[in-house]
Amino acid sequence: MSRGKVIFVWTLILVAVLNGVLWETVIAKTASSTIPLELGPLVQEALDRNPEVTVAREQVKAMQERIPQARTLEDPEVKIQLWNTPDTLDVTRTQRTIYGLAQRFPFPGTLSLQAEVAARTADQATQRLAAKEREITEAVKVAYYELFWAHKAIEIHHERVKLVKQFFEIANAKYRVGKGTQVDVLKAQVELSRLLQHFPILEQRKQTAQAHLNTLLNRPPLSRLGIPQEPASRLAAIAFEQLGEQALRRRPELREADLAVAQFESATKLAQLQYYPKLRVELQRWQNFHADDGFGGNITLNIPFAFWTKPKYDAGVREAVARVEAARSRKQTLVNLTRFQIKDLVAQVKATERIVELYVTTVLPQAQQTRKAAMAGYRVGRTDFLDLIEADRAVITYQLEYYRALVDREQQLAKLERVVGVDL
Repeated sequence: MSRGKVIFVWTLILVAVLNGVLWETVIAKTASSTIPLELGPLVQEALDRNPEVTVAREQVKAMQERIPQARTLEDPEVKIQLWNTPDTLDVTRTQRTIYGLAQRFPFPGTLSLQAEVAARTADQATQRLAAKEREITEAVKVAYYELFWAHKAIEIHHERVKLVKQFFEIANAKYRVGKGTQVDVLKAQVELSRLLQHFPILEQRKQTAQAHLNTLLNRPPLSRLGIPQEPASRLAAIAFEQLGEQALRRRPELREADLAVAQFESATKLAQLQYYPKLRVELQRWQNFHADDGFGGNITLNIPFAFWTKPKYDAGVREAVARVEAARSRKQTLVNLTRFQIKDLVAQVKATERIVELYVTTVLPQAQQTRKAAMAGYRVGRTDFLDLIEADRAVITYQLEYYRALVDREQQLAKLERVVGVDL
């Protein structure tokens, strides 16, 4: 072998070694904790600590406190009247002092209807809390599996680096004994450099997924996380045909819409009660300066059906009726949307499941067998080096596509669970 060829070979070996050292350094600096990251505890932590869930939970408490306010009478009134007070303003010489205690009473049934409206409002807040919990649960699952895919992509990348290093060593060994070409060695080196170039992008995706998940957990964005667990390659049995009926019964948004209709129907009855008079009862104690003391009282009724005030109450009833119709329309819109989302997501899950099954049973085994045959053929000189690289790239591409499909399926299931309102 000529001196120039020897220098070339050793230069390539040195570059490969430096690349290997760089890979080990980068991996050591960016490696996450090897502790498994379980999905269940993460979901529970998000439900306990996420600020949006906390806001919804406090709103439920606030709405529940409206119920006792709505079913309670107005404050009583205390009155003191001084009649014929002397010019000296000596209140002890007032000709007559009247002490009064008054209470207003709404028409019977008004307080119970007010409490019913407030209870419906609180129940709606409870369903909004449930909906927010389903939303956060979906977001955590989506972020969790996105982080899993980022870890898996980096892992596959590392495995390919090791394999391309083997290709380099094989090509270099064949070149040194005169059975290979310099071009093959350069191609292997270029492939290694190309992999090194992709690594920062994959690392950035992992860090973004970690920051997103930490944000949902109300943790600092740079908090360390373990490695997410791989989902099952096969989907568990799910009665997809029953999901539509389950969603109509269990989805929090639909239950909130039902409660909104009931609330506005009660509000309509309450508006109709405004046509009836309200009662004010007052008890009085009279003290006279030069006469006998005594007791008195009066009863006051408002007149809501007067021709100059009745239009106000008519408008109130019409407003309440319009709110009922609007609530019913919103409910029907949500029912239609739920049915569409169920069918769409079920179709997506089934299609993705078929893709996953195809990768497991056909695509990946065939691609791995092709790469194995290409490597064996290259060792004995029956396969071109470019064919070996292409076969290896195909395996990596299919592996990434398989895990992407696996992650897509789990994320689609998370969205489906949110629409249905239950865990599948």
